[in-house]
Amino acid sequence: MEFFRRLAPVTLAAALLVGSGIAPAQNQDKDKVFQFALQNGMQVLVVPDHRAPIITQMLWYRVGAVDDPPGIGGLAHFFEHMMFRGTTANPGDAFATTVARNGGEDNAFTTHDYTAFYEQIAKDRLRMVMGLEADRIANLDLSDASVRTEREVVLEERRMRTDNDPQALLREQMEAALHLSHPYGRPVIGWPEEIRRIDRMAAQDFYNHHYAPNNCILVIAGDVTPDEVRKAAEAEYGKLPARELVPRWEFAQPPRLGEARLNITRHDVKVPLFFRIYRVQSYTEAKPGEAEALETLAQLLGGDSTSTLYRKLVVERKIASDAGASYDGFNRDSGEFSVYAVPRPGVRLEEIEKAVDDAIKGYASASPDQGEFSRAKTQLVASATYRRDSQYEMAAAYGQALAIGLTVDDVEQWPDRIKAVPPGAVRDAAAKELNRREAVTAYLTPAPAGAH
Repeated sequence: MEFFRRLAPVTLAAALLVGSGIAPAQNQDKDKVFQFALQNGMQVLVVPDHRAPIITQMLWYRVGAVDDPPGIGGLAHFFEHMMFRGTTANPGDAFATTVARNGGEDNAFTTHDYTAFYEQIAKDRLRMVMGLEADRIANLDLSDASVRTEREVVLEERRMRTDNDPQALLREQMEAALHLSHPYGRPVIGWPEEIRRIDRMAAQDFYNHHYAPNNCILVIAGDVTPDEVRKAAEAEYGKLPARELVPRWEFAQPPRLGEARLNITRHDVKVPLFFRIYRVQSYTEAKPGEAEALETLAQLLGGDSTSTLYRKLVVERKIASDAGASYDGFNRDSGEFSVYAVPRPGVRLEEIEKAVDDAIKGYASASPDQGEFSRAKTQLVASATYRRDSQYEMAAAYGQALAIGLTVDDVEQWPDRIKAVPPGAVRDAAAKELNRREAVTAYLTPAPAGAH
């Protein structure tokens, strides 16, 4: 159920997938990850992958929805769209057309913490896609007409993906209630009235102070050598001047004094839903091992059809048709731990909530069963290992980590850190982090026939 994760292109397990596949420092150089910086401040990371003659280029900008100016929510996401509006050298949709004509694909995404753009293409087209990206860093079309057009595109996207989706609207309301004054409570796509305020001046200012080589991490994964990437990057990106950046704000996390509850009834809801989000520590906030314990707890509690919630609510008691849990900890500030369940017809949401709470209390009061605990950790590490085959996810792993302030070591050591989680750490995580005072609980229900 996609609605129960914060907007993000890569789940945490996927983001840290390459830990068991990237060779440690003592292995041959051809298998190592290389880092260097250009003179203009652009960071470059090279992930050699010689299985096929293709490359993945990703540019990660340290700008996201938390950087939206007050009153103009959604500007970072809007600007992700604007980067495809074209330049003098590559007008209109020439960027995407050129990539496609050369057998590649491209896309982009925005979260609260970063904005990323990527291309996957044959290795001999590396200089070409670098040149395309360098061109739009320096020469983007920010005319009034382009801004107006893209503003309407974003508003339509919001109508289709959020306003017409009751689960997306529920998530949006819960995020606002959970994070209080922290900008994680603002939707990445923006509130409709604030999107309408975006004009050319706001777009130009945002471009000038965020889309700069010294605010960017370039990740190249694929059939390349570090020397090849360095030479190409210096030729295409090295000529771009650094810009004066707007310092990123460091936001305080307002204390929560009690649980928030939402009851939302809508005519477009097909089935009822119980959903809760806890504000918890993220990988960037937690002490060593604490975030990994939350990751393991989420897998035990609701990671798949063998998990506690699914087994007890769906299989054994047959009071739910679906149930699960998730930990989203890959953020610059706080993380989120989510639980959800969909009741079977005739089952009250209060009964579902009690069953979920009983399962959580079980983990908070005692260490997990050793067999289930070992299986959960094996599943997490195995999932990471299997996903190594995606070159895109290998590139995303490192870019996402560096964009929020983690390191290459954090990516590479993740499987070993999961393996090292002791049973008592899972119990402590459930008791300490799954605190109802730090949670928003919601019931989403269909409106009765004839109700207004």
